[in-house]
Amino acid sequence: MDLKNKYSELLFWVLQLVGWSMLSSVMFIIPELSNTYKIYSFFTGTAVAILATSGYRYYLKQHIDFTSFKEKNLIRIFFSFIACVATYYFLFIFTDYFYELIWQKTPLEIQWFEENSSFLYSIISTSVTILIWTIIYLGIKFIISINKNRLENLELQSTLKEAQLNTLKGQVNPHFMFNSLNNIRGLMLEDVEKSREMITKLSEMLQYALSKNTVNAIALSEELEMVDNYIALAKIQMEDRLEYQKHIDENSMPVLIPPMIIQLLVENAAKHGIANLKNGGTISLTTRVTNQQLHIEVRNTGNLTISENSTKLGLKNIQQRLRLLYGVKAEFTLDEIEGHVLAIIKIPTL
Repeated sequence: MDLKNKYSELLFWVLQLVGWSMLSSVMFIIPELSNTYKIYSFFTGTAVAILATSGYRYYLKQHIDFTSFKEKNLIRIFFSFIACVATYYFLFIFTDYFYELIWQKTPLEIQWFEENSSFLYSIISTSVTILIWTIIYLGIKFIISINKNRLENLELQSTLKEAQLNTLKGQVNPHFMFNSLNNIRGLMLEDVEKSREMITKLSEMLQYALSKNTVNAIALSEELEMVDNYIALAKIQMEDRLEYQKHIDENSMPVLIPPMIIQLLVENAAKHGIANLKNGGTISLTTRVTNQQLHIEVRNTGNLTISENSTKLGLKNIQQRLRLLYGVKAEFTLDEIEGHVLAIIKIPTL
């Protein structure tokens, strides 16, 4: 638990103790009650209220999505509210019965309860009290959720711009531009049409990197086009040393993914994997949809010790964006398996 969560947890318990203690202290202003009963009801009333609402809160935290008040969530809140009211009431009855066993109420106390309390009154007052607690708790959680979403959106935009910047660093820096343009110039002596095609691919890549810094998701098919452009340009320099294989499930083509997420993986695989191998190697891209989940695999010849200093460039960015967009529903792993580096991304398709 981080410092912020610890502070929030501590604040909750402080408010619980202070709030319920203040409510229980109302008993002290009733002159018909004995001091013994007042002190007993103060401590037991506070403890019962804290116990009942803490269990209620635990259920809400585990089963309620505070960012969406859909019918399912409202039904869960309603029945957990009823359960909390019942728990509060029966615990209070038990503590009152326990008091009778030890001290017993005075005739004046019995008369006061007969005149001022009944089963219906107790249920209504308990329900109103828990309802007020519920409204305050859900209101605070809703405000916190809105602020959290706002901060996460800002963080998401920041990481998206970082991804775009990282892509531009790999595509606009003088070394890359010099190699690409020089290779294209050499290619013009052999194949003018292909040279024109490569210039078009280079311009499309630059435009893609510049234009996708304001969106959170694009179709996988659009991302694959840019990956193909990158591979085509990389092959001019590495020629037969770079082999590229694709195994694309047609069902995965329309699935929305964060932009430049595959681009970063393929680029790192080429620049810091294949380029460092004397005999070159293979980059293999595989996508498939299984159980409403998109699997993306980028495999390249080599090992993590070769690309250790560079695969981390986009690793943090990828992890941040997946966390912000999908939470725990997304996975990202990077491993070395039998002479290959394997990157796997899993994201929900819905």
